[in-house]
Amino acid sequence: MKKKLISLLLCTALLFTACSSGDTSSENKSDASSVTSSMTEDKNDESSEDSSLEESSMTETSAPETTTESTTKAPETTTESATTPPETEAPNSEPIIFPTANEVAKDMGLGISLGNTMEAYEATDCEKITYEWIPVVGNNTPKDYEVCWECVETTQEVIDGMKAAGFNTVRIPVFWGNMMANDGTWTINADYIARVKEIVDYCQNAGVYTVINIHHFDEFVIRRNDIDECERIFTHLWTQIAEYFKDYGPTLVFEGYNEYLGGNQFNDKGQLVEVSKSDGYKMTNTMNQCFVDAVRKTGGNNAERVLIVSGYWTNIDLTTDSKFKMPTDTVADRLMVSVHYVDNNMYWWNKIGGQEWLNYIDDQCGKLKRAFTDKGIPVFMGETTSNYPKNNMDSSVKNKKTSTDCLKVVLERLLDEGFVPVIWDTNSHFYSRTEYKIVNPDDAALIKDLATKLAQ
Repeated sequence: MKKKLISLLLCTALLFTACSSGDTSSENKSDASSVTSSMTEDKNDESSEDSSLEESSMTETSAPETTTESTTKAPETTTESATTPPETEAPNSEPIIFPTANEVAKDMGLGISLGNTMEAYEATDCEKITYEWIPVVGNNTPKDYEVCWECVETTQEVIDGMKAAGFNTVRIPVFWGNMMANDGTWTINADYIARVKEIVDYCQNAGVYTVINIHHFDEFVIRRNDIDECERIFTHLWTQIAEYFKDYGPTLVFEGYNEYLGGNQFNDKGQLVEVSKSDGYKMTNTMNQCFVDAVRKTGGNNAERVLIVSGYWTNIDLTTDSKFKMPTDTVADRLMVSVHYVDNNMYWWNKIGGQEWLNYIDDQCGKLKRAFTDKGIPVFMGETTSNYPKNNMDSSVKNKKTSTDCLKVVLERLLDEGFVPVIWDTNSHFYSRTEYKIVNPDDAALIKDLATKLAQ
């Protein structure tokens, strides 16, 4: 009996040990599965304006060097009235080294705009005081607005083709008022900013610099509000945008506005009238300062991110005037300035290609050089002409020069000056978003040749 009892106790002990060992193995297996799942998730995380400004003609270097990949994840919320910053991975132990504005400008190379896309909106009668809020388009989804100016939906292939063509920068104009509730809070719609993020991620995946701004919505706000209210609204808008994208690396650049700083405002009779130059400069300088302040206050990578401040109407003559002031900043050499169209007047005066055109370009570049580049401030030519029709050419060269000939003169001059030229393009006017290539073979050869030289 005693021997049987001892044997029973030994068997029980062995059984208990085996069971305990089995539990521990199961627990360890569960932990390993959890780690594997986490690693997989982390890997996946890595993975126009009014018709007068929609000129149909409004143009690479090696991939920009970056010390980190984007680590943002799409926000899970679908709330219509609240913008939630995307979740991020645990911060990398190695700090991100942000390049200076001059280093970024040199690396940006040639750029192209994703025009008439995320800045598209229902603009009918937008210049009337009766246009009180942004009309709903279709089913009020991001895609409804993205394609409402007859552009195709943006895909990774569209951006990859831009990179392959020779562009190293993609400018994404954004109308943040789409899908926004008219409740006085100026809260960016979560689904809309999530779609912007998808396109930003296409650009980051392709290895190109990405520029996002407030486009056309600056018109809507400035026309209807005094300077104090504009400052409050734009501070709130840029705080939301900057918070959402604060963990992106240095290849994401913020551009404050489009072309409307200093623009016309409604008077008390509901008439859209020109403001005085004094008030225009005050509005321009104040809005640029509130843009920089709002972004910097969000911290994170935004503390050193390169920012592009917008010129007075992005007009070269007005922006190079001493009354235009660059904002003060909390970090040195992280600001660029944006202007548009180095030959704008010559285009509309049908003087393209002639000596007067060349002289005008010399004058405009000289003003920019003296006002900015000589002082260490890079110039971002945020929109530049892509196509020069015969009707806009000087009579002396109409039958002698092609659009590509004129484009070559402008792009080479802007690059020689150290400016960043960004071709204004809408859908398939210059670059085909369905065939993923530059439409005109001569233009394609020019862009590729310039990009190759920049990369050397």
